[in-house]
Amino acid sequence: MEEEIKMAETVMLIDASFLNFVTEDIKRNFESMLKRKLQDMDLSHLFTYIALDAGISEGKNETQIFFIYDDDSAHLVYAQPSDLTKELNNVAFSNEFGEFCFNTFQPEKMTSREELFLESLNVLADAEEVKRIVVLSFNEEYGEKVHKILKKVKEKELIQFRMNEPDNDTEYRWEMLAYPVMQALGIRGDELH
Repeated sequence: MEEEIKMAETVMLIDASFLNFVTEDIKRNFESMLKRKLQDMDLSHLFTYIALDAGISEGKNETQIFFIYDDDSAHLVYAQPSDLTKELNNVAFSNEFGEFCFNTFQPEKMTSREELFLESLNVLADAEEVKRIVVLSFNEEYGEKVHKILKKVKEKELIQFRMNEPDNDTEYRWEMLAYPVMQALGIRGDELH
């Protein structure tokens, strides 16, 4: 990863399988609760909401979004664009928060999605130019390993998006992933009362 790409100060590392898991769960539950069909997510909106929750302010920021995916998660569910290989590799969008560049990575035959995610997180943790890491890891599968890596990281801003409160005290910040996903699916705050 580091040989191919010059890294930005802010990098979001996303496990596509985790994002799909959360999106499917929220869509199923809220369509039933709200008794209406939810829209597909516009990824530019989703990542703008994540950036806001991560504390990125308006300006000429550069944010890299690295998706780690396997054959089962090569398409993002209920999202536009959705094909990680054909539509989301080496593309970008810009808005008032700067430029967001997407890169996608699939493990080679001998490596799992989990191993590639953890290896990528270690690379980001060691990369001097990276100042802020936003992590969307599949904690139900390998969360303890992510926690071990994150608690060793010093002098970087770390924000983990998750679906549950951490079991342990964390030195790093965490945010609830449900909120930006709900916003991107078109769930309004006034519908939740």
